[in-house]
Amino acid sequence: MDDVIKQKRDVMPSAWVPKIGEKRAARTGSAKADAGDDGDSQEAPAGGAKGGKKTLDEAAMTPFLREITLVSSGGAFLDGYVLSLIGVALTQITAQMSLTTHWTAAIGASVLLGILVGSIVGGYLTDIIGRKKMFVLDIIAIALFSALSMTDATPMQLVIYRFFIGVFVGADYPIATSLITEFTPKHHRAISMGMVSAAWYLGATVAALVGYCLCDVDNGWKLMLGSAIIPCVFLLIGRCKVPESPLWLKSKGREEEALKVVYRVYGADVTLEGEEEEPKAKAGFAEVFSKGYAARIVFLGILTLCQVVPMYAIYTFGPQIMTAFGLGVGKSAILGESVLSLFFLVGSLPAMFWLNSMGRRPLLIRSLFLMAVGLVVLGLFPTAPLPVIICAFGLYAFFSGGPGILQWLYPNELFPTEVRATAVGLAIGISRVGTIVATYGTPIFMAAFGIGPTMLVAAGLVILGLVLSIFMAPETAGKSLGETSSL
Repeated sequence: MDDVIKQKRDVMPSAWVPKIGEKRAARTGSAKADAGDDGDSQEAPAGGAKGGKKTLDEAAMTPFLREITLVSSGGAFLDGYVLSLIGVALTQITAQMSLTTHWTAAIGASVLLGILVGSIVGGYLTDIIGRKKMFVLDIIAIALFSALSMTDATPMQLVIYRFFIGVFVGADYPIATSLITEFTPKHHRAISMGMVSAAWYLGATVAALVGYCLCDVDNGWKLMLGSAIIPCVFLLIGRCKVPESPLWLKSKGREEEALKVVYRVYGADVTLEGEEEEPKAKAGFAEVFSKGYAARIVFLGILTLCQVVPMYAIYTFGPQIMTAFGLGVGKSAILGESVLSLFFLVGSLPAMFWLNSMGRRPLLIRSLFLMAVGLVVLGLFPTAPLPVIICAFGLYAFFSGGPGILQWLYPNELFPTEVRATAVGLAIGISRVGTIVATYGTPIFMAAFGIGPTMLVAAGLVILGLVLSIFMAPETAGKSLGETSSL
């Protein structure tokens, strides 16, 4: 055995050591037994920040890390796609099935109820069994229920299928954003998470264009709902190559496996030493609240609710809202929604960089203020000239970029690894309670009071988020995950 180890020393880089668990075993006395390693692994670099090694936060942004961000953002793309496409599909489904307003609202809101359940349960399971397994399973499930939606479904079956699509879309939020956060160096974190937000808007924009092309096709709604299978296939291929999060592995005491992933993704000059806190195996809802993070969860839940409720309502019932503002009917209204979606998408691009240069807190406060101005104009002057309506919508949509990114970035930065996905799921879950009520109530409220008061309610929510942010929004730019998640 000694001869074998000597031969390995001769061929291994000098930054490695013969027995990966040796240093950690000296600290814990049982590390190799916990990791299940026999001490002869050639696949991982040695631990310890020695010889000028970098931490994960100091590592370079490699093409493989960008690929991880890309396939992780796919869940947000699917969310924007399936949520927005139902608004167009409902223009056909309502006429074909003679749906009442309540059935229309139920189909629109069912996916949001699923997201509520999926984000909470999925976040908890992701912290327990790992990011990788959940990362693949949820995409398969979304494809399956999208296929079922193409059948000759009854309204109740559509509600059920949409609910389960929401469950797995919701589960993908904490899974994918945790992976991005835990793999991405700190100076690239805002841009990487910005890709998630941009992917949502891109999905919504593509959905509007697909709906525009299929809205005159017989039973085109079936093709619309089933078309989500196509991005699912591409995402499944890409996600199978993504490894487990090294920070999650370390938090479970599986440091040997974590080091192997670090070597594979970052190279031998990067170490896990000093990344967050010591390994902890516990994870769960009680752990999140017992650690004193309850105020952060409440803040993020309410902030996200205030930011996404108007946006979800606009996307879910986009054609109806465009028509109410005199922006056309039928295909013209769908085209108007596509243009609005482009404002959302374009606004997220500069926000990725402003989050670092301007800071999280200043950008959030300024953006919410300008979003509120746009919605107030729409609420007070719903019959204003077309250029005024377009500018007001554009103001609201463009400056949604910063808050849209922060709804993903903040929760992942403000909680430690062992409860990160659980906390993200809880924060999203709180916000989705409001989106369920709002999405169900939007068509009913519009029918009763009109589009102006509907927009004023949306403006009131954004103003609530603004006031809350002034008092509670933290600054996390340029800090490590250990610093941002510390109380």
